[in-house]
Amino acid sequence: MQYFVVSNIVTAVGLWLAYLWAGWEGFGIAVLLTIMEVTLSFDNAVVNAVVLKDMSKKWQDRFLTWGILIAVFGMRLLFPLAIVSFATGLSIMDVGHLALNSPDEYSRHVLNSHIDIAAFGGMFLLMVFLHYFFDHEKDIHWVKWIEEHLVKVGKLESVEVIFALSLMLTLQYWLPEADRAHAVTSGVIGVVLYVAMTGLTTLMSGSHDAGHDTAKAAAYSGFMGFMYLQVLDASFSLDGVIGAFAMSKDVVVIMLGLGIGAMFVRSMTIYMVRKGTLDAYIYLEHGAHYGIGALAVIMLFSMFVHVSEVITGLIGVTFIGLSLLSSMQHNRKNGRTIAG
Repeated sequence: MQYFVVSNIVTAVGLWLAYLWAGWEGFGIAVLLTIMEVTLSFDNAVVNAVVLKDMSKKWQDRFLTWGILIAVFGMRLLFPLAIVSFATGLSIMDVGHLALNSPDEYSRHVLNSHIDIAAFGGMFLLMVFLHYFFDHEKDIHWVKWIEEHLVKVGKLESVEVIFALSLMLTLQYWLPEADRAHAVTSGVIGVVLYVAMTGLTTLMSGSHDAGHDTAKAAAYSGFMGFMYLQVLDASFSLDGVIGAFAMSKDVVVIMLGLGIGAMFVRSMTIYMVRKGTLDAYIYLEHGAHYGIGALAVIMLFSMFVHVSEVITGLIGVTFIGLSLLSSMQHNRKNGRTIAG
């Protein structure tokens, strides 16, 4: 399949490098990390396609080229280094040296930063979920008895921000006192970043009407759409990066495995855009956002208890699968045939 040619090449090269770096053990771990990343991020691919489908081919291609470099080297390698650097006060270069030469200590620092990471990623993804279902102009509903009520609530000004911040302030009371300020700060940054990006997108698009839908608003500006996708990918990758350290302490193997997975997610996104998958299966976008909501909740509650990445991935895939089946039933009921 032409949309996955580059992904297959990246997979072959990435697994070969993992083998050269860490032998068959590195090869096996890279395969497992690839599967984990794809499973965790399938709903990410759907939401990416929502934004990407209205962008120019030039920006679609940049998402697949520049975007993958940012995703692999930026989020899967440099971002964890930056977190440890911030937590320890060491320079990025010193942290990089630590990651290569003292992987156990490096891993310990990353895991110790889990609460901050979970608060930021969880709140950003929660805002994505809330903004979609609180949109009072949303007129297609999958789970009607839930979504029709959420749309009514969405008529309240800034209700998603109020809900998200109230939840963060509530959750922090159950954290150790030493972690509360960091968690709240990280959570607020996640909310502010989301609001800022959607606001800038609307401003740059020059259309007030576009502001009702974050995904469509982002598409009016190639650059802002591209940046929105990168931040969205970053939020999704946080859970995978943390989970990866349960399999390996080797940052090179982690980067290669997650990077291969990220490339497949991007290929799936391009495939859905070019094939018109979202138009063909009307509830797929709903399922993806339910998956995002579930991931947001899991990330926030992972500040208190560990949740297996297997469970996280299965929840997202289940929502996607159910929404796909519902879309197919809708198409059959309305006599609509989907071309292969």
